[in-house]
Amino acid sequence: AACLLAALSGSAVADTAALAALLLPMMVAAGHDKARAGGLIASAGIIAPVIPPSIGFVIFGVAANVSISKLFLAGIVPGLLMGGAIAVAWWWVAKRENVRPPAKASWAERGEALRASTWALVLPVIVIVGLKMGVFTPTEAAVVAAVYALAVSMLVYRELTLAQLVQVFVSAAKTTSVIMFLVAAAMVSAWLITVAQIPAQMVDLLQPFMGNQTLLLVAIMVLVMAVGTAMDMTPTILIMTPVLMPVIKAAGIDPVYFGVLFIINNAIGLITPPVGTVLNVVAGVGKMRMDEVTKGVLPFMLAQFIVMFLMVFFPILVTGPARWFAN
Repeated sequence: AACLLAALSGSAVADTAALAALLLPMMVAAGHDKARAGGLIASAGIIAPVIPPSIGFVIFGVAANVSISKLFLAGIVPGLLMGGAIAVAWWWVAKRENVRPPAKASWAERGEALRASTWALVLPVIVIVGLKMGVFTPTEAAVVAAVYALAVSMLVYRELTLAQLVQVFVSAAKTTSVIMFLVAAAMVSAWLITVAQIPAQMVDLLQPFMGNQTLLLVAIMVLVMAVGTAMDMTPTILIMTPVLMPVIKAAGIDPVYFGVLFIINNAIGLITPPVGTVLNVVAGVGKMRMDEVTKGVLPFMLAQFIVMFLMVFFPILVTGPARWFAN
């Protein structure tokens, strides 16, 4: 569910809010521990910045001057691996709970659910196939997705009224304005960083690791992990990208591969206290304390970190599927 929703929005906060509002009451009613269920939902929500149409990839692509299309295609398999990792972690955690499994839906009910959701499920297929076939650029894909979602919401499902449409436009304008202000401020910061020769100093600082790309990436990932505990995702991307990209280029690391790792790390930062934006969303929706959600998310956070470092040590997990999708 998280992977499918991620392919529709690209926003960790939006996905988490939707998943928490829908699934958390159901999981609690089924007998699952509320904090653990909230932790699962939080860790599932952070898949959104990795699976296209990822907002994180768009911001990184602009800041690093890297192909957003390649980032989108490279993020598909890592996002699915993240989903698989938390599924395994949930299986390991849930088997210790004495929870009676719910009654299985009949094939007729499953067929009806599939029929009702077909229009929504087609959207990520349109985006991914369109990007792979070169039908449209990432910017054009966003327009296509928005128009398609608007048409389906108003004409097929009839869940969006004209009055609500105005609110949607206002909300989108506010969100876009905030992002543009952040981008503008980041451009100033990038100029100051360049003038202060911080990238050159960073290259010198990491010079001992330059001979080994894996060790260099481990060092950078640890650095980003530390930053992610104190900063939200978008500011981290905009501030750290101009600092780290010269190091990545000097070491000969594929910028697309690094971009995937960088965004995954920043996404995990969304469930890392004390800031933990996504944790705050789950705590707010589920009416829980922050420490409860933090405790509940730990096994799933560990699973996500394991996936990330597997990609560091085995780049083929990212570069292999990326090359296949690009061809």
